[in-house]
Amino acid sequence: MNPLSADDRTMNNPPPFYSLQPLVLASASPRRREMLRRLGIDIAVAPVEVDETPRAGEKPTAFAQRMAVAKASAAAEKMAGSWVLGADTVVAVGEKILGKPRDPADALATLRQLAGTTHVVVTGVCFRCPGPRQQAAWVDVTAVTFMDAPEDVLLSYIATGEPLDKAGAYGIQGIGSFLVREIRGSCTNVIGLPMDSVVRYLLRNAIIAPRLS
Repeated sequence: MNPLSADDRTMNNPPPFYSLQPLVLASASPRRREMLRRLGIDIAVAPVEVDETPRAGEKPTAFAQRMAVAKASAAAEKMAGSWVLGADTVVAVGEKILGKPRDPADALATLRQLAGTTHVVVTGVCFRCPGPRQQAAWVDVTAVTFMDAPEDVLLSYIATGEPLDKAGAYGIQGIGSFLVREIRGSCTNVIGLPMDSVVRYLLRNAIIAPRLS
């Protein structure tokens, strides 16, 4: 008889929460969807298209929050009667927002810039409630320090293909986790959603409840 793995045991246990009200995620991110559903939160997914061009002089925190509000507002127009969650995550060095690399050479330039230094990951969060158009919006900031990886290590990581579709050219939830030496703030924020503040909001507004039995 083979013992159950930790993953098997987790799958056989009930999640810690259940949903009391409909919740719509205005994002196509599989990582955000998985984080919510693993907690037992039922969601409908309604990705929206918004202009994601930063304004001149716009700070990363302001940009992330504006995008979260825009996504939640656009989805709320289609999903009347549901709570809507919009989110947007950016990687920044100082006031410079780092997008997805254009090609392997661009990924290498980005990773060189991050190696041995600290950058921030900013997630804007916005909830729109059903009925009267009320909303709550905030940003969560996490500082991430990278190891000072030599260029051959960076090239080896780029060869996996993972950096090419990730803002900042790395995925902390994937292979790129080895690059991270230190995190100050929410780890899930770096993945795409600050679950501590999101869950507190969902509980406070009776959108979810603890599963006690």
